[in-house]
Amino acid sequence: MKRAVQNNTAWSHIKENHKLYLSAIIIVVIAELIGTKTFHLGTALIIIYPMLFAILIGILLEPDIFGFFKKKETKKASSLVLVTIAPFMAKVGVLAGANLPKLIDVGPALAFQELGHIGTMMIALPIALMLGIKREAIGATSSTCRDKDYGLICHLYGADSPEARGALSIYIIGFFIGTTYIGFLASFVASADIFHPLALAMACGIGSGVMMAAASSTLAAIYPHDADQIIMLAGASDMLSALIGIYFTLFISLPLTRKVYFWLEPIISPSRTRDIKQINGRKAG
Repeated sequence: MKRAVQNNTAWSHIKENHKLYLSAIIIVVIAELIGTKTFHLGTALIIIYPMLFAILIGILLEPDIFGFFKKKETKKASSLVLVTIAPFMAKVGVLAGANLPKLIDVGPALAFQELGHIGTMMIALPIALMLGIKREAIGATSSTCRDKDYGLICHLYGADSPEARGALSIYIIGFFIGTTYIGFLASFVASADIFHPLALAMACGIGSGVMMAAASSTLAAIYPHDADQIIMLAGASDMLSALIGIYFTLFISLPLTRKVYFWLEPIISPSRTRDIKQINGRKAG
């Protein structure tokens, strides 16, 4: 009897949101048919992945452009994002548990990369508050806002929360300009001839496969004699950064961002202290 009720509930949910599910499948198929596109811009290698095309198609279908989706459907879609992120988060969790000894053995070099989260918060959070951004700034500035970070924010705050909206906005911006930016950055830093190519390869791993591929491919083109080692080290660095990063965000950068927000928000926007009360109430709950 209980199973029948669950089946009916699941079937009702699918029928209610069938337009979203069918549209998602069609968009994914179209994006995969377009495939990955690469081109050179100077010495930088620019890589455009299918997910970027999927995002662009979704934007075109939203209510204010072609109007294929209604406002109600877009709100429902935002709450369903966690469904797609959950399998990835489970994969990261399994990898993290299986590779804990490796993370300990690798030493502090890769772990220190995660200190960039704190730098992001220290610079971006005050600017966000000055621009009038409120709780969205917590999700947007506490990490690099890649898959694992967005999934964590959704789990802690909910997919409909301001924090999740902030993280999602940076997640999307990362796909639009992140690959181009990091490709140019890798080319620029390499041209300075200050760091060893393999040190630059380790720096490519920020927990984002798309950005890692763009940066490491650029370096491999600049240093062809070290190409294999660059790709190998960049991939290992990216994996370890993803595993370490989720712990760093959960236990260090996100709590620190919250505390700085509590301190700065009344100073920069003293008339909006209710946001802090809401977050404190959620924390207590």
